[in-house]
Amino acid sequence: MAEDNNLNEQLQTAEVIWKLEDLYSGVDDSAITIDSDWCTKEGEELAREFKGKLANLSADELNTLVNRLESLQTRLGKLLTFAFLNYTTQVDNANAGAFYQKMHELVSQVETNLVFFELEWNLLGDEQAQKALDDDIISRYRHYLATLRRYKPHQLSEPEEKLLIERKVIERKSWNTLFDKIFGNLRFGERQRTMEEVLTDLYNGDREVRLLAAAEMTAGLQSQNHILTHIYNTLAAEKMITDRQRKHSNWVSAMNLDNQLEDNTVDTLIAAVTDRYDIVERFYNVKKKLLGLDTLYDYDRYAPLPALPSKRITWEESRKMILDSFRDFSPVMAETASLFFDKGYIHAPVLQGKRGGAFAHPCVPEVHPYVMVNFTGSLPDVSTVAHELGHGIHQVLAAEKGYFNSDTPLVLAETASVFAELVVFRAQVELLDSQDEKRAFICQKLESIFATVFRQTAMNRFEDAMHQGRRNQGELSSEQLSKFWLETQQQMFGKSVTLTDDYSIWWSYIPHFLSTPGYVYSYAFGELLVLALYGIYQREGSVFIAKYLELLRAGGSDTPYNLLKPFNIDLDDSTFWHIGLEFIDNMLKEVE
Repeated sequence: MAEDNNLNEQLQTAEVIWKLEDLYSGVDDSAITIDSDWCTKEGEELAREFKGKLANLSADELNTLVNRLESLQTRLGKLLTFAFLNYTTQVDNANAGAFYQKMHELVSQVETNLVFFELEWNLLGDEQAQKALDDDIISRYRHYLATLRRYKPHQLSEPEEKLLIERKVIERKSWNTLFDKIFGNLRFGERQRTMEEVLTDLYNGDREVRLLAAAEMTAGLQSQNHILTHIYNTLAAEKMITDRQRKHSNWVSAMNLDNQLEDNTVDTLIAAVTDRYDIVERFYNVKKKLLGLDTLYDYDRYAPLPALPSKRITWEESRKMILDSFRDFSPVMAETASLFFDKGYIHAPVLQGKRGGAFAHPCVPEVHPYVMVNFTGSLPDVSTVAHELGHGIHQVLAAEKGYFNSDTPLVLAETASVFAELVVFRAQVELLDSQDEKRAFICQKLESIFATVFRQTAMNRFEDAMHQGRRNQGELSSEQLSKFWLETQQQMFGKSVTLTDDYSIWWSYIPHFLSTPGYVYSYAFGELLVLALYGIYQREGSVFIAKYLELLRAGGSDTPYNLLKPFNIDLDDSTFWHIGLEFIDNMLKEVE
């Protein structure tokens, strides 16, 4: 669209397009056929050579098997990453969608042949498995194999596991693809703008602009309400059935298992955050006064304070701001982030058919990560770029651990991204001279922290209500989902923000609820962990930097509990989580 092109030209993002040829030259690249055929053949050969024999393998033979499995999964990951990234920027392109689906089906077909490995490994007795894990030859894969054993109580029979894998491409993946297609094609208001453009207007200083943006957003969501409600119900039911089959104790236990966390750790985190909702209420009462408003509505939350610069920030200005901030903390961070800007690892412009939001995709260690943003030049967008580059830096540094061990639990993956945001923020504050500007800037950062800690926790509470409701009441109406949404949001805001009826449907555009159920608490985990780590950095200086970079290089090669031991952190102690919450409280006191 012309408006999108003008914005991209103004912000210098029109040419900030990632180079997917680092993976494949295009969907018709002959290398895709070669790799696809190799993956199919290798999967069949692994099953033929090793199925039914795992219990009799020596440690050396087990190491060889896992090494071949890693190579196969790496090649599959490369194929699927290319298909996903190619599709992400053109979700309205039927051919791109068909190719993405084809790659999912390939992965499903190959993984069906590999089901035997995890099943047979987990059927080994504890003594035999431990003997294998203790052998030095298996040291590279020790944590990976030990982590697989944690899934033992939840695994099904081989025929059932194969059936679930084969059906995956037409179940959750397929419904999420439909969700992406809806929002990739959906246009809002008379100007037919993208969702990203409309949401950006919520940060506008003109209340009428914010009110119109909220109305356009609501109207767009209502136009798809019947489909979105059906998608939510279908995937909530799919999760209910899967959790029951796998004997998970509650709806979030599967995510906790993936994050290598105990349920008690997550319960402690959620309780600590909800216990400090008073911070949110206090902040928005202050902001209401600073804005001179009698009532602060949901569409006023992100209104900039008068002293906050509202000008558009170009891509080059954003680049310099981020890299300078990273360099002040660590040259390694800056040098690694520079690769993304200089070598075409980023896709930045707002385009019709491009998926909304932002992400960093680790791809495979042999290539490099990719970052996608929808850059509209706002101050929050600079933080978003820094956030995703934090992920990217983490993924680059962890790549040396290999495909299996570089896969970081979500809670620690968010640590690197949030830390990157904080590094940029602190550097920016030091550049401001006016007290009014500093106060406005701190308020803007507080809102970003609220979005990460308190809003994500409130969304976790919505998810909890949704999944419990679907399990106890059956099919949920849009009105019931909206009720859950308003209740859990209002608990966070207290009496400081008035939520309109229009806002009640805004649960329906959030993809995490569908693609990764239970994921959102990872943001709160990462933010509060970072605030505590930043306090350690202020005390230790360069000693901390070395330990922090080692944490990133470790990737997912151990549990979060063990990886954080060098920092003397106890994740099960509510006092630890309150350190980060107290940090937020002190920032608010600066404003108050």
